[in-house]
Amino acid sequence: MQIIKDAFLTACGHSFCYMCIVTHLHNKSDCPCCSHYLTTSQLYPNFLLDKLLKKTSARQISKTASPVEQFRHSLEQGCEVSIKELDTLLSMLSEKKRKLEQEEAERNMQILLDFLQMLRKQKVDELNEVQNDLQYIKEDLNSVERHRIDLYRARDRYSMKLRMLADDPIGKKPWSSSTDRNFGGLFSTSRNASGGLPTGNLTYKKVDSKAQMSSPGPQRKDTSISEMNSQHMSQSGLAVVRKKRVNAQFNDLQECYLQKRRQLVNKSRVKEEKDADVVQREGYSAGLADFQSVLSTFTRYSRLRVIAELRHGDLFHSANIVSSIEFDRDDELFATAGVSRRIKVFDFSSVVNEPADVHCPVVEMSTRSKLSCLSWNKYTKNHIASSDYDGIVTVWDVTTRQSVMEYEEHEKRAWSVDFSRTEPSMLVSGSDDCKCRAATFSGDCSNSTAPVSEYHFNGRITCIPFFCR
Repeated sequence: MQIIKDAFLTACGHSFCYMCIVTHLHNKSDCPCCSHYLTTSQLYPNFLLDKLLKKTSARQISKTASPVEQFRHSLEQGCEVSIKELDTLLSMLSEKKRKLEQEEAERNMQILLDFLQMLRKQKVDELNEVQNDLQYIKEDLNSVERHRIDLYRARDRYSMKLRMLADDPIGKKPWSSSTDRNFGGLFSTSRNASGGLPTGNLTYKKVDSKAQMSSPGPQRKDTSISEMNSQHMSQSGLAVVRKKRVNAQFNDLQECYLQKRRQLVNKSRVKEEKDADVVQREGYSAGLADFQSVLSTFTRYSRLRVIAELRHGDLFHSANIVSSIEFDRDDELFATAGVSRRIKVFDFSSVVNEPADVHCPVVEMSTRSKLSCLSWNKYTKNHIASSDYDGIVTVWDVTTRQSVMEYEEHEKRAWSVDFSRTEPSMLVSGSDDCKCRAATFSGDCSNSTAPVSEYHFNGRITCIPFFCR
């Protein structure tokens, strides 16, 4: 409540602000306190109360005001100040101003210094990272150059022996055994690396049969050279196309290469299992060999080919939008789910190898709500988790087609669910309620969960994969 301004006294003895009581009397002709009949002619100035209120207001201002405001207020009230006192005040103010400016300049310099130090540290880290990357590239360049020279030398030796075989049909058999021994492994490796090239033995047999069928003399030699030239031209054209693909996606490939090389250094103390699909060569690092496999696969294929089409039709549900597709642990089965409120499990080999107008699922489970996401357990083959539009996360047993665990911890629609890749009983889910929840389930038929861990975010969570180290 504010202090009364311009206090006026009524005939019944009550005091009000002049504007307040006048406004009231325009609407009603009575006192707001006692309801006694009252008009504007019965209002009288209350000088004593008004003086007391002004003194009280001044004391309150002096208590809450700063020294500068109090000094200004004193000057406004007509306080007498001598010239000597003013000079003293001015010198004190000048000194205070100089001190404040000095502190402000020091603060600004400290902020600038901190920024420059942080910037230097960041750039030094970037420089070290670039130097390390250049060292990786230098090592890999030397390694690739050595292997390229070895391959060229082996190719030249093999081409020379093929020409000698074409010129000297009598020595076919001795050269055949020598060729098989020396180059069978090389071309076998090439076949594995490039997806099925013929081995040295088969190549020799084809050349040998051509040599027997063709006429002797220079004509056979010319034919062999022309075939080699045409093959070289086709290989050159293929190399140009593959280089164009590399240039088009150079930035992404660069990030992939550096990521693999850095990961190799970070995990140098950990013994990694060698991937059977990656060609390991002497002198190659695991990261370079892995990237070479990625690069070869990327440049070898240029389009996707449809091998099968699954018609996800349902006679009883017109809405057939599929919101999630998930493969099982062994990539033998895959499950689909969506707005039809059904989880359908299909056999992958049957869908691919047995074309049909409508494929029937091997397992089908009904749910109460529309489904948004599926996640198959990475260890337990018959467990699959689902999240739905009601915020419920359910773990199903595909074998029994029953619910193993169900928890209703989300307040809104749950968009994502995922099993842990290291702990089979742990899963995580995200929802429109801006919460991420992690839970564990027993795996039996008790339908119980352990206490849930909850993490809050600033926005809706639509995808939340589970990564564990």
